[in-house]
Amino acid sequence: MEANIEEQKGMELSQDIRLWAMLCHLIALAGFVIPFGNIIGPLVVWMIKREESPFIDYHGKEALNFQISMSIYIIAAAILVLIAIGILLLVALGIFGLIMIVIASMKANSHPLF
Repeated sequence: MEANIEEQKGMELSQDIRLWAMLCHLIALAGFVIPFGNIIGPLVVWMIKREESPFIDYHGKEALNFQISMSIYIIAAAILVLIAIGILLLVALGIFGLIMIVIASMKANSHPLF
């Protein structure tokens, strides 16, 4: 799969492919409203569109991996709320997650591998 990504690296991707790659990242914003929407959203988009392009497949996997990791960190921070440091960690993780979703979405739409 990585060879196919490298082949597409120099090629011009269609706007549709770049849009779906961007949506793999952006749909994770649902996690701020729906519990585990940050995992379910990218998973659904990736499962539906992964066969269309190695570029979409790559970004779907990246988005899903990041969101699963963030969920683990958030659960750990929620447990640490009992010690009070968890509140700061939850705020920091929320801000970090939001910024990284926006950056990854912009990078996916402009075509570089991120």
